[in-house]
Amino acid sequence: MFSYGFMQKSFIMGIMIAVIAPTIGYFLVLRRQSIIGDTLSHVALSGAAFGMVTNSYPVYTAILFTIIAALGIESLRKKFENYAELSLAIILSAGVGLASLLISLGNTQGILSYLFGSLALITKQDIFLVIGLGIIVLITIVLFYQGLFYISFDEESAYLAGVPIRFINLFFSILVALTVAISMRIVGVLLISSLMILPVATSLLIAKSFKTGLIYSNIFGFVSVITGLTLSFYLDLAPGGTIVLSAILLLLIVIIIESFKNKYKKPA
Repeated sequence: MFSYGFMQKSFIMGIMIAVIAPTIGYFLVLRRQSIIGDTLSHVALSGAAFGMVTNSYPVYTAILFTIIAALGIESLRKKFENYAELSLAIILSAGVGLASLLISLGNTQGILSYLFGSLALITKQDIFLVIGLGIIVLITIVLFYQGLFYISFDEESAYLAGVPIRFINLFFSILVALTVAISMRIVGVLLISSLMILPVATSLLIAKSFKTGLIYSNIFGFVSVITGLTLSFYLDLAPGGTIVLSAILLLLIVIIIESFKNKYKKPA
């Protein structure tokens, strides 16, 4: 498998995404904003389609579109304070509508590779972009770890404690946008939100603390990506689908193991 150059690129890219996506997803889940990934993925599709129509690099245009959408979500969230989920529905609708319009214009024959991921089409440019942006995302998470920790559990108390909530929320939204955009080449825009959420869901079943939950999320994300890429190569399947189904299988295994442990646990 590793005698092929495109598989070497796929594993490098996949390992970076396996660390970034669940890390971002962990904070999204704790903030009960897991649907944001799905919303931005639809906007990323319109960005990729725009890049194809204008003969621009689709990943760059996807990054631009998702960042604008992330800032739009934050702005609309303040307009509809009592109906925060409306901001997500509005941006998602705009993304789907714009994507369908751009795809209908033609010159988007390669759009399926962005929908479901493609191993063969990954370029060195994709690798450098993922590594560069991935490092930025991880460094930012480390720098703002305490602020993100407080905001994840109680935004109001974090504000009273002097945490710059508005800045961190905006910056975190941009990180989510970058994660979605850079991951679509290997996972696909329709499935990236699943990779951000499923490893986190699995970790929450067994984690005993905030830090262990974050570590388990990364481990499950790593195993899902490696398993998915290997199966997609040998069985000639779409990489995004196999990665997500691997994550679901891990979730089911953990659910079954935890159920048996609870069933046969001796009462104290």
